[in-house]
Amino acid sequence: MSRQFLPVLLLLLRASCPWGQEQGPKSPSEEPPEEEIPKEDGILVLSRRTLGLALREHPALLVEFYAPWCGHCKALAPEYSKAAALLAADSTAVTLSKVDGPAQPELAEEFGVTEYPTLKFFRNGNRTHPEEYTGPREAEGIAEWLRRRVGPSAMRLEDEAAAQALIDGRDLVVIGFFLDLQDEDVATFLALARDALDMTFGLTDRPRLFQQFGLTKDTVVLFKKFDEGRADFPVDEELGLDLGDLSRFLVTHSMHLVTEFNSKTSPKIFAARILNHLLLFVNQTLASHRELLAGFGEAAPRFRGQVLFVVVDVAADNEHVLQYFGLKAEAAPTLRFINIETTKKYAPVDGGHVTAASVTAFCHAVLNSQVKPYLLSQEVPPDWDQRPVKTLVGKNFEQVAFDETKNVFVKFYAPWCTHCKEMAPAWEALAEKYQDHEDIIIAQLDATANELDAFAVHSFPTLKYFPAGPGRKVIEYKSTRDLETLSKFLDNGGVVPTEEPTEEPTEEPAAPFPEPRANSTVGSKEEL
Repeated sequence: MSRQFLPVLLLLLRASCPWGQEQGPKSPSEEPPEEEIPKEDGILVLSRRTLGLALREHPALLVEFYAPWCGHCKALAPEYSKAAALLAADSTAVTLSKVDGPAQPELAEEFGVTEYPTLKFFRNGNRTHPEEYTGPREAEGIAEWLRRRVGPSAMRLEDEAAAQALIDGRDLVVIGFFLDLQDEDVATFLALARDALDMTFGLTDRPRLFQQFGLTKDTVVLFKKFDEGRADFPVDEELGLDLGDLSRFLVTHSMHLVTEFNSKTSPKIFAARILNHLLLFVNQTLASHRELLAGFGEAAPRFRGQVLFVVVDVAADNEHVLQYFGLKAEAAPTLRFINIETTKKYAPVDGGHVTAASVTAFCHAVLNSQVKPYLLSQEVPPDWDQRPVKTLVGKNFEQVAFDETKNVFVKFYAPWCTHCKEMAPAWEALAEKYQDHEDIIIAQLDATANELDAFAVHSFPTLKYFPAGPGRKVIEYKSTRDLETLSKFLDNGGVVPTEEPTEEPTEEPAAPFPEPRANSTVGSKEEL
């Protein structure tokens, strides 16, 4: 080949072969610009393409996985935006973002998202081990949860003025007094402080402060603007600081000895992990009722941590609490005792006067198993069996459900339960279909107004089948709640069809006596 054609041939080869193109760094003007992440109401809107970029740019990133149709996500949205504004205002270095889970299925799968909303906190671009968000769903709570992760969860106190200012500025202040701030007990203390958002935390190693507060060894002190004003938790010198023990101590002693039940206090009452509650029902508009509060409160200190003392004002919006205990407002003043784990309820045998002595005696009697619990039951309606769906109450349940000549299918419902309302037409249709079958009874029981010896009902709706014959056999139905599947279940003698459909969602009350709810989707596998 002639040498004069060689340069031409090389040029042709280089042009026709991509791997033969000249390699080298592109000029800055040739680099594709990084995608700009859009924002809505101060929140970054992320996708599969932009999550990595957000993790690189923001060392502290909270991501909300939401669904556009999710009611709880819609309720969270304004609080989430407010939280972003609060953090921006105090220059906290945290960024809030969101991902449309159904529209970004790869991300939902990568991070194991099965419920909406789900929030995850990413630190320093670590994509593989985000922290689950466990905080409140309101703006200040979200902001405080994040502040305690990117900043100190407890204020370092150097002098008396700083300590007193902290104590004076909050209702609940926890100060850890540690002789050595490098001790592992300090790490335990700070870990608890990260999540106890309703309290303010400080810590110190200053001898002057030990002296000021009368301490000689490591102690955690709760300062409060009510009751006894202060509670001390000495650190065990051999075992060290136990996180669970300290948590229980703070929860117990941060509660008022007597708490009035209302929408603000009820979450804390049921989060207190004190299972026994003593309720005094009074009409706060009556002076004679208000006078009883002194004796009630006088009995409370000896039961601190064992029984939570609660006042329920029957003149306020507490009708649902009265209903739960089977009471009318006219019954006040009266006492009721409940264990919120077993939901067993107790009433004083004599129903007598409310004094410190009578309250103390009643508590001791219940705790020592000297009082039997009572069961709620409505009266049997005169027409309970006149409609296709029979009405059961506590007083006729045993007779009907365990009738050995009948196959009885019962829906246990709550009047406020959305899923119960949704399945009501199918249940009515089922009853109409089988109303001419003498051996089949379709019934329902309001499980919020009637309690049973045989078992407790904790979620709604609960469907149970009581087949004819001896032995008091009970079969729980957990399949699809449509007429066809319910009918097959009955026709098969209480056996779910071979190809069992997915179990349907149920609702549980947020507390033993929940606030009335017009609509709820709590319990859904898709929306929490």
